[in-house]
Amino acid sequence: MNPENIDQLDRLDRSIINAFQNGFPLTSRPYKKIAEQFAIPEQEVLERLNRLQNNKIISRIGAIITPNTIGVSTLCAMTVEQNELDNVAQIINDYDEVNHNYQRSHQFNLWFVVTAQNQAHLSKILDSITARTGYTIVNLPLETAYYLNLGFRI
Repeated sequence: MNPENIDQLDRLDRSIINAFQNGFPLTSRPYKKIAEQFAIPEQEVLERLNRLQNNKIISRIGAIITPNTIGVSTLCAMTVEQNELDNVAQIINDYDEVNHNYQRSHQFNLWFVVTAQNQAHLSKILDSITARTGYTIVNLPLETAYYLNLGFRI
C-alpha cells in the first residue's frame, strides 16, 4: 500500500482491502465471492482492484507462500555504482525468477529475491545476473523463518 495515495480510497475500497488482506477466497471465482459479500457486481470488484493497482495504491494481489516450501529462494544484495543502479536493476528485473528488487541506503544498495524450482536453477540465475551486470552478488539464503502478518487495517 502506498500511503501517499490513501486519500484516493473510498469506503468500499477500504472495506474490500481490509476484508481480504488475509483469508482471500480460495475458489475458482474469488472475485465473485468478494462481490457477493459486498452485494456488488463481480465486474465492479475487478474494476476497483485494477484501478487500485494502476494508481499504485496496491502493488499486487497474490499469495504469499512460505519460502522454500515450493522450490527454493534466496535474498541477494549487491553494491552497485550509483550511476549504474537503474541499468543493473533493469537487468535484474528481466528475470522472471526475481519477485522484487529494491534500492537501499547502505553499502549494499541493491537488494532482490530470486525464486526457482531447484537449487541448480537458482545458481544458474545468480551466475547469469553476475555475468550480465559485472557485479558480485551476496547470496543470503533463509536460515530461520519468522512469520510477520503484514495485513494492516486501512
